[in-house]
Amino acid sequence: VSHDFAINFNPEDDECEGIQGVVEAYQNCLPKIQLYGPTNVAPIINRIAKVAAGDGNIKDASRYHILLILTDGVVTDMADTREAIVRASYQPLSIIIVGVGNADFTDMQILDGDDGVLRSPKGEPVLRDIVQFVPFRDFKTASPAALAKCVLAEVPGQVVEYFSHKAISPMSPMRGLLSPILSPVATTPTE
Repeated sequence: VSHDFAINFNPEDDECEGIQGVVEAYQNCLPKIQLYGPTNVAPIINRIAKVAAGDGNIKDASRYHILLILTDGVVTDMADTREAIVRASYQPLSIIIVGVGNADFTDMQILDGDDGVLRSPKGEPVLRDIVQFVPFRDFKTASPAALAKCVLAEVPGQVVEYFSHKAISPMSPMRGLLSPILSPVATTPTE
């Protein structure tokens, strides 16, 4: 079981070109793996937070990361996940979790932090709320735009809060365009 694995089977170069590249990598890997629990997300949060930490030293607002986690299960490493989120809250990173299916996602609401400040098991609070949880079942009959609006609702504020905390001004639109780098990974399959 691996909780952090490149779905293109190339850990040295796990990036894909655009959304279509992510979809193709996912479709190609599915016949070769077996999805399996438990659902541990702390390893992937820690890895992406480490990548974001390297970009956190950049003195302009040119890099910010968004980790999208799709899960059909309840997180089984809740204490480690809370710790990982608290550590990640200091990095240029937002985490969006979409719960798929009919599982009890009560713990995901806790990670979201909308009902109170998320704390590590030791009691340390997050620096800033970086998690948005969306239960997909609430959008089964809604438009894709409604789902996208909810999924991305908190990201602009999270980006502004991070760069404000670091006292980094926005980039001028003429200085360059931001281009997304997509690193798709699966969190629980076995090979």
